[in-house]
Amino acid sequence: MNSQIALNYLRTKVLTATPEQLQLMLFDGALRFGEQAKAAMGEKNYEKSYELIGKVQKIITEFQSSLKHDVNPVLCGKLSALYNYIYRRLIEASVEHKVDAIEEALGLLRYQRETWILLLDQIGKSRAASKASSIDMPAPNDRMEASIRLSA
Repeated sequence: MNSQIALNYLRTKVLTATPEQLQLMLFDGALRFGEQAKAAMGEKNYEKSYELIGKVQKIITEFQSSLKHDVNPVLCGKLSALYNYIYRRLIEASVEHKVDAIEEALGLLRYQRETWILLLDQIGKSRAASKASSIDMPAPNDRMEASIRLSA
C-alpha cells in the first residue's frame, strides 16, 4: 500500500513540475542511481551495478537529447561534449568495474546539479522582480509613514 502511495506522489510531483524542476529531478535520479551502482560495485554485485549504471546512462541520454542547439549552439556543444564524456566514463565503470570512473562521472553530475540550482535561483529572482514591478502599488505618503511608525 505504501509503495502505491509513493508512486502516486511521485507521479503527481512529475506531472505538476516545471521543466526546470524536472531537470533537477533528473539530476537527483542520476545521482541516486549512480551512488547505488557504486555501492553495488563495491559489493561485487556487477549485475546490479550494470543495471543501475544503465539507468544513469538513460538520464544522460535524455539530457543530451533535450539540448536545443538552435537556441545556443556554443553552450549546447560544450554540454554535449560533457555528457558524452560522462557517458563514456559510465561505460568504462560498467565494463571494467572501475569505481573511480563512476566517482568521476558522479562528481561531474553533482557539479552540474549545483550549477543548475544556481541558475534556478537566478531565474526565480528574475521572475519575482518582473512580477513585483508589474504590481500597481501606490507610492508611500505621510499617512502611511505615520501608521508604520505607530505600529513599530
